[in-house]
Amino acid sequence: MAPMVVQWAVLGALLGALAPGLGELGGVARLAGFLVAVACAGGGWVLLARALARRGRRGLGPADLVTVTRGTLACVVAALTTSSLLGPTVAGTSVGAATVGGATEAGLAGSVLRSPLVALASVALALDAVDGWVARRTGTATSLGARLDMEVDAFLILVLSIAAAQLLGWWVLAIGLFRYALVAATWVAPWLGGSVPPSYWRKAIAALQGIVLTLATADVLPRPVLTGAVAAALVLLAWSFGTQGAELWQARARRPAWPTARRTVARRPAPGVDEGHGQRVGVSP
Repeated sequence: MAPMVVQWAVLGALLGALAPGLGELGGVARLAGFLVAVACAGGGWVLLARALARRGRRGLGPADLVTVTRGTLACVVAALTTSSLLGPTVAGTSVGAATVGGATEAGLAGSVLRSPLVALASVALALDAVDGWVARRTGTATSLGARLDMEVDAFLILVLSIAAAQLLGWWVLAIGLFRYALVAATWVAPWLGGSVPPSYWRKAIAALQGIVLTLATADVLPRPVLTGAVAAALVLLAWSFGTQGAELWQARARRPAWPTARRTVARRPAPGVDEGHGQRVGVSP
């Protein structure tokens, strides 16, 4: 209960600090941003509580608390992104619109929301290295913590892809949707939900997505450079997911027939399966 109270307090403090900037937007944009933040935080706690109950755990470890903090920051980033999408227009231009090459550019470009959005996203990305370090130092690494970390990463990347898409085009959304497309694919091909050996390159590519999308959202480089960087990140991500899918397919081909596999699993869970729950722990690319 204490971590939940702290999270809601942090969320309220951040939204309160951002209130002056949000005040320049219309009522619909402010309300939508607030509702998105509350929905993200509330929905996240519901899912986390269910996961804890399934595993018979009563609380979170120190690394989990860092991950929850990252999730809170991601909720605020989602709120700012939503508000920037719905910002009002005055005489055909959005509040905080920027003039680029003599033309007025609406959306996130030039918005007062961009700086806090980029700052909060940067902190959330930096903390991604902290929760893993804390888990190793305290010996509290768990399958639940790994899954929580992966889901927070995926959500933050999705939100950043929406923010960057306002500047570069909606094709950027493909980066944020890759992970969720894989989850949807497991409904048709369950073997895609299996685990694969850790890969340094896949981890590096996953981390690169957040960095590139944050730079794109900050709009600190020429647009052609940012477009090329995001496109390259998307190609690398496709390669990462492709190699993971190929490894899972090869592992599937090596598995024994179903009756034998069922007897084996009944005696001892296969590697990568969360014992006591029969759920295979997914691995992010």
